[in-house]
Amino acid sequence: MTGVPASAAGGSSGAQGARGSAAAADGAASGVTGPVSGPAGHAAESEDTRPARGGKLTAAAVNQASVWNVANLLTMLRLLLVPGFVALMLADGGYDPAWRSLAWAAFAIAMITDLFDGHLARTYNLVTDFGKIADPIADKAIMGAALVCLSALGDLPWWVTAVILGRELGITLLRFLVIRYGVIPASRGGKLKTLTQGVAVGMYVLALTGWLATLRFWVMAAAVVLTVVTGLDYVRQAIVLRRQGIAERAAALEEKQA
Repeated sequence: MTGVPASAAGGSSGAQGARGSAAAADGAASGVTGPVSGPAGHAAESEDTRPARGGKLTAAAVNQASVWNVANLLTMLRLLLVPGFVALMLADGGYDPAWRSLAWAAFAIAMITDLFDGHLARTYNLVTDFGKIADPIADKAIMGAALVCLSALGDLPWWVTAVILGRELGITLLRFLVIRYGVIPASRGGKLKTLTQGVAVGMYVLALTGWLATLRFWVMAAAVVLTVVTGLDYVRQAIVLRRQGIAERAAALEEKQA
Protein backbone atom coordinates (compact mmCIF):
# COMPACT_ATOMS: atom_id res chain seq x y z
CA MET A 1 0.00 0.00 0.00
CA THR A 2 1.20 3.51 -0.74
CA GLY A 3 -0.73 5.33 2.05
CA VAL A 4 0.79 6.44 5.30
CA PRO A 5 -0.06 4.23 8.26
CA ALA A 6 -2.67 5.64 10.58
CA SER A 7 -0.35 5.45 13.56
CA ALA A 8 2.28 7.44 11.70
CA ALA A 9 -0.23 10.11 10.66
CA GLY A 10 -1.56 10.34 14.17
CA GLY A 11 1.92 10.56 15.54
CA SER A 12 2.82 13.33 13.11
CA SER A 13 -0.26 15.43 13.91
CA GLY A 14 0.17 14.71 17.59
CA ALA A 15 3.75 15.90 17.41
CA GLN A 16 2.66 19.10 15.70
CA GLY A 17 -0.02 19.62 18.33
CA ALA A 18 2.52 19.00 21.07
CA ARG A 19 4.94 21.46 19.51
CA GLY A 20 2.13 24.04 19.25
CA SER A 21 1.17 23.50 22.87
CA ALA A 22 4.79 23.70 23.95
CA ALA A 23 5.25 26.93 22.00
CA ALA A 24 2.14 28.39 23.60
CA ALA A 25 3.38 27.36 27.04
CA ASP A 26 6.81 28.85 26.37
CA GLY A 27 5.20 32.07 25.18
CA ALA A 28 3.04 32.30 28.28
CA ALA A 29 5.99 31.56 30.56
CA SER A 30 8.21 34.15 28.91
CA GLY A 31 5.52 36.84 28.97
CA VAL A 32 5.01 36.90 25.18
CA THR A 33 1.43 37.82 24.40
CA GLY A 34 1.55 37.70 20.62
CA PRO A 35 -0.31 35.06 18.57
CA VAL A 36 1.19 31.57 18.43
CA SER A 37 2.02 30.26 14.98
CA GLY A 38 0.32 27.16 13.76
CA PRO A 39 -3.31 26.02 13.71
CA ALA A 40 -3.71 26.34 17.46
CA GLY A 41 -2.31 29.86 17.35
CA HIS A 42 -4.68 30.92 14.55
CA ALA A 43 -7.66 29.48 16.42
CA ALA A 44 -6.69 31.34 19.59
CA GLU A 45 -6.19 34.56 17.65
CA SER A 46 -9.62 34.35 15.99
CA GLU A 47 -11.28 33.55 19.30
CA ASP A 48 -9.63 36.60 20.95
CA THR A 49 -10.57 39.11 18.26
CA ARG A 50 -14.24 38.22 17.82
CA PRO A 51 -15.39 38.84 21.43
CA ALA A 52 -13.35 42.06 21.59
CA ARG A 53 -15.26 43.55 18.65
CA GLY A 54 -18.55 42.35 20.09
CA GLY A 55 -17.63 43.79 23.48
CA LYS A 56 -17.00 47.23 22.00
CA LEU A 57 -20.32 47.20 20.16
CA THR A 58 -22.16 46.14 23.31
CA ALA A 59 -20.49 48.85 25.39
CA ALA A 60 -21.37 51.47 22.79
CA ALA A 61 -25.01 50.36 22.81
CA VAL A 62 -25.15 50.53 26.60
CA ASN A 63 -23.62 54.02 26.67
CA GLN A 64 -26.04 55.22 24.02
CA ALA A 65 -29.09 53.88 25.88
CA SER A 66 -27.93 55.07 29.31
CA VAL A 67 -29.09 58.64 28.59
CA TRP A 68 -32.70 57.51 28.89
CA ASN A 69 -32.43 56.15 32.42
CA VAL A 70 -34.92 56.91 35.17
CA ALA A 71 -32.73 59.56 36.82
CA ASN A 72 -32.44 61.58 33.61
CA LEU A 73 -36.17 61.18 32.93
CA LEU A 74 -36.92 62.73 36.33
CA THR A 75 -34.57 65.61 35.49
CA MET A 76 -36.37 66.12 32.16
CA LEU A 77 -39.71 66.09 33.99
CA ARG A 78 -38.45 68.82 36.30
CA LEU A 79 -37.42 70.93 33.32
CA LEU A 80 -40.84 70.48 31.72
CA LEU A 81 -42.55 71.51 34.97
CA VAL A 82 -40.92 74.96 34.91
CA PRO A 83 -43.11 76.56 32.20
CA GLY A 84 -46.15 74.78 33.62
CA PHE A 85 -45.42 76.16 37.08
CA VAL A 86 -45.04 79.72 35.74
CA ALA A 87 -48.34 79.46 33.83
CA LEU A 88 -50.16 78.23 36.94
CA MET A 89 -48.49 80.80 39.17
CA LEU A 90 -49.52 83.75 37.00
CA ALA A 91 -52.97 82.45 36.00
CA ASP A 92 -55.88 84.80 36.73
CA GLY A 93 -53.59 87.61 37.85
CA GLY A 94 -51.51 85.40 40.14
CA TYR A 95 -53.64 85.79 43.26
CA ASP A 96 -56.25 83.05 42.87
CA PRO A 97 -55.83 80.53 45.74
CA ALA A 98 -56.87 77.60 43.55
CA TRP A 99 -54.29 78.35 40.85
CA ARG A 100 -51.65 79.00 43.48
CA SER A 101 -52.38 75.59 45.02
CA LEU A 102 -51.86 73.91 41.64
CA ALA A 103 -48.64 75.88 41.20
CA TRP A 104 -47.52 74.68 44.62
CA ALA A 105 -48.21 71.06 43.56
CA ALA A 106 -46.03 71.51 40.46
CA PHE A 107 -43.29 73.09 42.57
CA ALA A 108 -43.49 70.28 45.15
CA ILE A 109 -43.22 67.59 42.46
CA ALA A 110 -40.17 69.34 41.03
CA MET A 111 -38.47 69.52 44.43
CA ILE A 112 -39.25 65.87 45.19
CA THR A 113 -37.79 64.71 41.88
CA ASP A 114 -34.70 66.74 42.74
CA LEU A 115 -34.26 64.58 45.84
CA PHE A 116 -34.67 61.29 43.97
CA ASP A 117 -32.87 61.69 40.65
CA GLY A 118 -29.44 62.32 42.15
CA HIS A 119 -29.86 59.48 44.66
CA LEU A 120 -30.90 57.05 41.92
CA ALA A 121 -28.04 58.11 39.67
CA ARG A 122 -25.43 57.54 42.38
CA THR A 123 -26.94 54.36 43.81
CA TYR A 124 -27.52 52.52 40.53
CA ASN A 125 -24.57 53.97 38.58
CA LEU A 126 -26.80 56.00 36.24
CA VAL A 127 -24.56 59.08 36.16
CA THR A 128 -24.28 60.52 32.62
CA ASP A 129 -22.82 63.66 31.08
CA PHE A 130 -26.36 64.82 30.29
CA GLY A 131 -27.40 64.42 33.91
CA LYS A 132 -24.36 66.31 35.18
CA ILE A 133 -25.34 69.31 33.04
CA ALA A 134 -29.14 69.13 33.10
CA ASP A 135 -29.63 68.42 36.82
CA PRO A 136 -28.19 71.70 38.20
CA ILE A 137 -29.91 73.63 35.39
CA ALA A 138 -33.27 72.10 36.32
CA ASP A 139 -32.70 72.85 40.02
CA LYS A 140 -31.93 76.51 39.44
CA ALA A 141 -34.64 76.89 36.81
CA ILE A 142 -37.53 75.87 39.05
CA MET A 143 -36.21 77.81 42.06
CA GLY A 144 -35.43 80.88 39.97
CA ALA A 145 -38.85 80.80 38.29
CA ALA A 146 -40.58 80.62 41.68
CA LEU A 147 -38.56 83.47 43.18
CA VAL A 148 -39.00 85.76 40.17
CA CYS A 149 -42.75 85.09 40.05
CA LEU A 150 -43.14 85.80 43.76
CA SER A 151 -41.17 89.05 43.50
CA ALA A 152 -43.06 90.12 40.36
CA LEU A 153 -46.35 89.59 42.22
CA GLY A 154 -45.11 91.59 45.21
CA ASP A 155 -45.13 88.66 47.62
CA LEU A 156 -41.36 88.58 48.11
CA PRO A 157 -38.84 91.46 48.14
CA TRP A 158 -36.59 91.60 45.09
CA TRP A 159 -33.47 91.72 47.26
CA VAL A 160 -34.27 88.24 48.61
CA THR A 161 -34.53 86.91 45.07
CA ALA A 162 -31.27 88.65 44.15
CA VAL A 163 -29.40 87.21 47.16
CA ILE A 164 -30.55 83.63 46.57
CA LEU A 165 -30.11 83.58 42.79
CA GLY A 166 -26.84 85.53 42.98
CA ARG A 167 -25.44 83.02 45.45
CA GLU A 168 -26.51 80.02 43.35
CA LEU A 169 -25.06 81.39 40.11
CA GLY A 170 -21.91 82.61 41.85
CA ILE A 171 -21.17 79.25 43.48
CA THR A 172 -21.80 77.43 40.20
CA LEU A 173 -19.29 79.71 38.46
CA LEU A 174 -16.84 79.24 41.32
CA ARG A 175 -17.03 75.47 40.96
CA PHE A 176 -16.08 75.75 37.29
CA LEU A 177 -13.18 78.07 38.08
CA VAL A 178 -11.55 75.67 40.57
CA ILE A 179 -12.48 72.40 38.86
CA ARG A 180 -8.88 72.06 37.59
CA TYR A 181 -7.76 71.71 41.22
CA GLY A 182 -10.60 69.48 42.43
CA VAL A 183 -14.31 69.30 43.17
CA ILE A 184 -16.00 71.18 46.01
CA PRO A 185 -18.24 68.59 47.71
CA ALA A 186 -21.78 69.39 48.77
CA SER A 187 -21.82 70.07 52.51
CA ARG A 188 -24.52 69.33 55.06
CA GLY A 189 -25.11 73.05 55.38
CA GLY A 190 -25.68 73.26 51.64
CA LYS A 191 -28.22 70.45 51.74
CA LEU A 192 -29.99 72.09 54.70
CA LYS A 193 -30.02 75.36 52.77
CA THR A 194 -31.65 73.68 49.77
CA LEU A 195 -34.31 72.07 51.98
CA THR A 196 -35.04 75.34 53.81
CA GLN A 197 -35.28 77.27 50.56
CA GLY A 198 -37.70 74.72 49.14
CA VAL A 199 -39.95 74.84 52.20
CA ALA A 200 -39.87 78.64 52.39
CA VAL A 201 -40.59 79.20 48.69
CA GLY A 202 -43.33 76.56 48.79
CA MET A 203 -45.00 78.37 51.69
CA TYR A 204 -44.86 81.65 49.77
CA VAL A 205 -46.36 80.02 46.68
CA LEU A 206 -49.40 79.02 48.72
CA ALA A 207 -51.84 81.80 49.56
CA LEU A 208 -51.29 81.61 53.32
CA THR A 209 -52.75 84.00 55.89
CA GLY A 210 -52.59 84.51 59.64
CA TRP A 211 -49.91 82.82 61.69
CA LEU A 212 -48.85 80.67 58.73
CA ALA A 213 -47.95 83.83 56.82
CA THR A 214 -45.85 84.94 59.79
CA LEU A 215 -44.21 81.51 60.00
CA ARG A 216 -43.22 81.54 56.34
CA PHE A 217 -41.49 84.89 56.87
CA TRP A 218 -39.20 83.38 59.50
CA VAL A 219 -38.57 80.25 57.43
CA MET A 220 -37.53 82.46 54.52
CA ALA A 221 -35.30 84.49 56.84
CA ALA A 222 -33.57 81.27 57.93
CA ALA A 223 -33.18 80.29 54.26
CA VAL A 224 -31.54 83.62 53.44
CA VAL A 225 -29.12 83.29 56.37
CA LEU A 226 -28.18 79.74 55.35
CA THR A 227 -27.79 80.90 51.76
CA VAL A 228 -25.25 83.56 52.73
CA VAL A 229 -23.36 81.46 55.32
CA THR A 230 -23.01 78.38 53.10
CA GLY A 231 -22.04 80.60 50.18
CA LEU A 232 -19.17 82.09 52.18
CA ASP A 233 -18.13 78.59 53.26
CA TYR A 234 -17.96 77.46 49.62
CA VAL A 235 -15.77 80.46 48.83
CA ARG A 236 -13.43 79.46 51.68
CA GLN A 237 -13.29 75.87 50.40
CA ALA A 238 -12.54 77.09 46.88
CA ILE A 239 -9.64 79.23 48.12
CA VAL A 240 -8.17 76.35 50.14
CA LEU A 241 -8.62 73.93 47.25
CA ARG A 242 -6.88 76.31 44.85
CA ARG A 243 -3.93 76.84 47.20
CA GLN A 244 -3.53 73.10 47.71
CA GLY A 245 -3.70 72.48 43.98
CA ILE A 246 -1.07 75.11 43.23
CA ALA A 247 1.22 73.77 45.98
CA GLU A 248 0.88 70.18 44.71
CA ARG A 249 1.67 71.22 41.16
CA ALA A 250 4.70 73.19 42.29
CA ALA A 251 5.96 70.22 44.33
CA ALA A 252 5.46 67.87 41.39
CA LEU A 253 7.34 70.22 39.08
CA GLU A 254 10.27 70.50 41.51
CA GLU A 255 10.39 66.72 41.87
CA LYS A 256 10.41 66.32 38.10
CA GLN A 257 13.21 68.83 37.66
CA ALA A 258 15.25 67.18 40.43
